[in-house]
Amino acid sequence: MTYSVDLRSKILAIKERDNLTYKETADYFGVSINSLVRWHNKLEPQKTRNKPATKINMDALLEDVRNYPDAYLRERAGRLNASVSGISDALKRLGISCKKTF
Repeated sequence: MTYSVDLRSKILAIKERDNLTYKETADYFGVSINSLVRWHNKLEPQKTRNKPATKINMDALLEDVRNYPDAYLRERAGRLNASVSGISDALKRLGISCKKTF
């Protein structure tokens, strides 16, 4: 759960005003000590994504799955010029499992 920047700053202000330790503040407000330290270091929450979207062509991946249903991820990655983890993530987004059904 993400707390608002306003709430974060108020909690840190109370910690400073009352000279509370991180543990005392965490116990009082019901948040973790690690969260308080993170907020102290960087008040703004991290943005969602810091990299470009996938370069894998989903239509080409679906065609590859139809043509080579028993292929390994590394074989698909070689044919589609992508990483193994990228192929795995793309298959998950398409709802395709690597498990065989007999």
